[in-house]
Amino acid sequence: MKALINLNRLNEEQLLDLRLCDLPLRITGSSLAILIDRIYAELADRGIDFRPTFWLAEEWFSPDAVPGIAIPFYLAHPRLAALEKKFMLEVEGGTDQQCMRILRHEAGHALDTAYRLHRRKEWREMFGSFATPYPNIYQPRANSRRFVLHLDAWYAQAHPAEDFAETFAVWLTPNSRWRTRYAGWDALEKLEYVDELMEDIAGHPPVNKKRKAIEPLKTCKTTLREHYRKKTEYYQTDGNTRYDRVLLRVFSNHERYQNNEAASVYLRRIQKELVPLVSHGTGVHAYTIRHVVLQLIRRCQELKLRVAGSQRRAWMNSLVMLTTQSMNALHTGHYRFAV
Repeated sequence: MKALINLNRLNEEQLLDLRLCDLPLRITGSSLAILIDRIYAELADRGIDFRPTFWLAEEWFSPDAVPGIAIPFYLAHPRLAALEKKFMLEVEGGTDQQCMRILRHEAGHALDTAYRLHRRKEWREMFGSFATPYPNIYQPRANSRRFVLHLDAWYAQAHPAEDFAETFAVWLTPNSRWRTRYAGWDALEKLEYVDELMEDIAGHPPVNKKRKAIEPLKTCKTTLREHYRKKTEYYQTDGNTRYDRVLLRVFSNHERYQNNEAASVYLRRIQKELVPLVSHGTGVHAYTIRHVVLQLIRRCQELKLRVAGSQRRAWMNSLVMLTTQSMNALHTGHYRFAV
């Protein structure tokens, strides 16, 4: 039945009604297969005798018990990538460069599982306890030099397991020049440790050789519609957040500006420019930023605010405002795990 489904011939409503398990997808023959081969080559070049298993799932993850990597389904078909872009405003791993960055990170998790590295005393002393509970949200320190910078949002600070995976990813990346880049950083000690650790396991087969796929796409009976309803809700911020003070610094409800463009209309018009800029600069998920924009627009309507001053000034002030509010969301516990 799956072979009969042509995703390119379905309209959006028909596509959203499909169950994930019914999507006619596979890694073999897709562009993902080329990137996976690249990861295998990078591991082999470092003398690591380990090849993680891969499968399609709802999201990126590497399970604790299986040395493998789940890749989100939308990366296996352009039509689904476009749907992800529409609903989430970005495609996580949507370019070859971005995908390789995430694959190297997840390869770090899979390798840790394969060789049970986190059970080593030195690993715990360097990164912390693997058994530390994962938080739903975390508050990173943007200026810390104790952690490498690889994925967005200072992800190494989220958990000891993420710290190792990020450090490994930096170490694995070809021509990363990590010794030069991290000279003088406390994170350099972690990179040196990973370098020694990889030399220690080089040429040795993994201890854990399980190949079972965890939560594969073929077992997920959720429709695409329900999948995106849950996913968008997850990234929403608290709707009760008050923005009045900051909005009144950027816009005005003074009668002399009554003939100017409404602030709500202005923000809606420029949001396509602002959201990717702020997301790239802060590491906050684009959907969360989009939700902040919607809250700002709604409050602008309630306060009957209008653009005050030049368009250039309004654009710059709006960029600063949205960046500040996004960072506030990050540091007040609104940054959520996405990898």
